[in-house]
Amino acid sequence: MKLTLYTDYSLRVLLYLSAKKGEPATITEIADFYKISRNHLVKVVHNLGLLGFVDTTRGKKGGIRLSKDAKRVSIGEVVRKTEADMNLLECFDPRTDHCVISAACRLKGILHRARRAFMTELDAHTLAEIGVLPNTAGKLIAAPLSPARGAR
Repeated sequence: MKLTLYTDYSLRVLLYLSAKKGEPATITEIADFYKISRNHLVKVVHNLGLLGFVDTTRGKKGGIRLSKDAKRVSIGEVVRKTEADMNLLECFDPRTDHCVISAACRLKGILHRARRAFMTELDAHTLAEIGVLPNTAGKLIAAPLSPARGAR
């Protein structure tokens, strides 16, 4: 399974804003930091606003901020809302299922459970937990994982 670039950029924007601790950021600032297209980020940020993840304010003192505390934003929620299609195979969607063995296929059940486990793991983590912190050089670095949820 591979997440789309759109979801990747959405997560990057939210992680960046989490590190800003309520201070506004601009799309250009975020694009420059990650060295990615500003035009792509315009669309991503617009959608994150529609989904309720960010607040945007125009003007000289404007910018983008998280709309809620990073501790209340699960990674699973972001992925569910930004991924257009979580179907691993065509048979996951009855409208597109043209597989002749679909009714008897055991692989489909295994993959459904695997996807559920994947999303359960993402639901267990928040932006705050995986967030990034500014270091003394002004770059963002990974925050340490809590001992209870460290790497497995």
